[in-house]
Amino acid sequence: MPTIVFASPKGGAGKSTSAVVLATELAGRGATVAIIDADPNKPVSRWAGRPGKPETLTVVANATEDSILDQIDQAARQAAFVIVDLEGTASLMVGYAISRADLVIVPTQGSLLDATEAVKAIRLVRNMEKTAGKTIPTAVLFTRTSAAIRPRSLQAIEAEFANSGVRVLGTQMHERDAFRAIFSFGGSLSDLDRGQVGNVAAAIANARTFTAEVLSVIKSGGPAIGAAA
Repeated sequence: MPTIVFASPKGGAGKSTSAVVLATELAGRGATVAIIDADPNKPVSRWAGRPGKPETLTVVANATEDSILDQIDQAARQAAFVIVDLEGTASLMVGYAISRADLVIVPTQGSLLDATEAVKAIRLVRNMEKTAGKTIPTAVLFTRTSAAIRPRSLQAIEAEFANSGVRVLGTQMHERDAFRAIFSFGGSLSDLDRGQVGNVAAAIANARTFTAEVLSVIKSGGPAIGAAA
């Protein structure tokens, strides 16, 4: 079953948010999903402790360097999709998880500083490809972007990734209050109270487009780093 790894060395890049949004969207389609919470801050585990977690979604906590490979393998035997939310450092645990990935998603905000940090994650994937002796499909996901404005700086960063042979997902995770709200209230986007959270419909549409693109990349095998974007 596909293992999707979210990796970013920079905090605040939207890694855990994107992982939970993807997982709940897949679960909402009836798929069984396991999220491995390998972030020491445990944002996914805290979300799962609130009401509304889909019944077909399980969270595996307390991942360690010694246990992460076994946890991924076991989850892959039990769930249709395995999603791994990694810690924000280039540790052995991060490398182990990447070696098992069918797709690595590198979330980054649209600034040069954030893109520089994303490159570190991409270099780690390159190294793990050599170690594992296989290609590891990888894509950059821009997060916390504006739905209305596409700055020239962001366009320049997208072009630079493309010129380096790194795939950039066409879908961006826009800055939405609803994405933050699921960590406050629990559950999925569709569970949010429209009276308390604004523009939920737009967030749901964004999440569904993101999920559809991820599924498309997985189905096609996705380009590895270094392949044509």
